[in-house]
Amino acid sequence: MPRPKKEKKREEGVAEWLQIYGDMVTLLLTFFVLMFTTATIDGYKLRIILSAFQGIGIMSGGNTLQEGKLVELGNTVESLPSMDTGRALDEAKRKAVSLFQPEVESEKVRITVDERGLVISLASDALFRPASAELDFNTARPMLRKVSTMLTSEQITEGDYRFRIEGHTDAMPTDPGGEWYSNWELSTARANNVLHALVDYGVNESNFEVVGYADTRPLMSNETEEGRAYNRRVDIVIMPYTKGETMERTF
Repeated sequence: MPRPKKEKKREEGVAEWLQIYGDMVTLLLTFFVLMFTTATIDGYKLRIILSAFQGIGIMSGGNTLQEGKLVELGNTVESLPSMDTGRALDEAKRKAVSLFQPEVESEKVRITVDERGLVISLASDALFRPASAELDFNTARPMLRKVSTMLTSEQITEGDYRFRIEGHTDAMPTDPGGEWYSNWELSTARANNVLHALVDYGVNESNFEVVGYADTRPLMSNETEEGRAYNRRVDIVIMPYTKGETMERTF
């Protein structure tokens, strides 16, 4: 009678390569933990990064990692609105992009989101006569009507928002002997005139703040004409209220 074949004895444990791989991963993890614990972490910037992901505050994934130009005068990451308000503002952004599509394509309007809220930037060259605060209604009227439509829409009026109109100029000096002594007066007058025009189109004046920043908040270098044209703008900022805030109007 033939003897039964003996089963080969199985080796216990894991493969040798897997042990080496596990040791390497552990060493890498230890290395990065040491780097992290010895680094100086800017908590504010970390929250800005987190705010760029879907479902946190007013940001939808990848919208922005920038702190914004006027963080000290608007909302900060620490005071981002509730998630419901954030979703509503994100819907408002999509509405604005759709409403201003022709102007966005022709670079007369730019729509962005930062920690303050939704920003609709109107190119000054499409609003005003050169070196003037007088609105050129031939080109300004269609844009301002769309802004008023946006600000008086049910989506915005049912929310808890405030609005700021910000005037910005390039760095070219004005003629001191002319109508505007400096860019401060020019930028403020432009912002005020945009407000007056929007009121004529039906917006509620009491919901607005008005401010002029002259050339102190450039978006691009003022060394080129393209950059200067980019910096000449009026920003309409739609900002969610934060608890304890009061409205101020600046002239």
